[in-house]
Amino acid sequence: MAQLICKNLVLGYESKIIIKNLSFKVNSGDYLCIVGENGSGKSTLMKAILGLLKPISGTIETGDGLLADEIGYLPQQTFVQRDFPASVWEIVLSGCQSRCGCRPFYKKEEKKLAMKNMEKMGVAHLARRCYRELSGGQQQRVLLARALCATQKMLLLDEPVSALDPGAQEEMYNLIENLHKSGITVIMISHDIDASLRFATHVLHIGKEIFFGTKAEFVHKSTCPDCNGQIKRIMGVKLL
Repeated sequence: MAQLICKNLVLGYESKIIIKNLSFKVNSGDYLCIVGENGSGKSTLMKAILGLLKPISGTIETGDGLLADEIGYLPQQTFVQRDFPASVWEIVLSGCQSRCGCRPFYKKEEKKLAMKNMEKMGVAHLARRCYRELSGGQQQRVLLARALCATQKMLLLDEPVSALDPGAQEEMYNLIENLHKSGITVIMISHDIDASLRFATHVLHIGKEIFFGTKAEFVHKSTCPDCNGQIKRIMGVKLL
């Protein structure tokens, strides 16, 4: 069943429209990669899904038991965020805030959940370390553990391997794929088309031309003579 349904979306800021007439749905267990040129609106779409930006028109609905506040989010990091002076434990535990409501403290089960997710991401031994002292790969693992504290259903990831070295990138992709195999729906913004085709079940390209479909359909449109190389043209890259 569909966990996320976007219908006839028009997104933008003030009078500037960035995305228009976008419709797609994400089913439980999908791995959707969102690709497109810089400035095409990928992060804007993420903000709308998270409820941080109201659509100009159209609708965004959740279903199949998914609530709007049960979506885990791993944002693209800025330099200031990478230098955040908090402990790993504090950052991961903060992912449980949506479970607290108006309560100003964390319960025992929330602390257990935070530790469980730190162990799952291999950062439990870093619990008392300062976040800004960690490597880029370690920081991303910490943020992924934090996102898992908010959900066991859907993860939104904005360029999760940007600024990581190739080894750390591969580790992060494998961690995300293992989470997907465990039953978590993944929606990931990526500039890496090869990785999109390697891991995704579905691909959404946004820009002057919009494509949404399965990975197989995406590859077919990129190679089919009858399609006039549509996806090759709009992506501006040579695919597999």
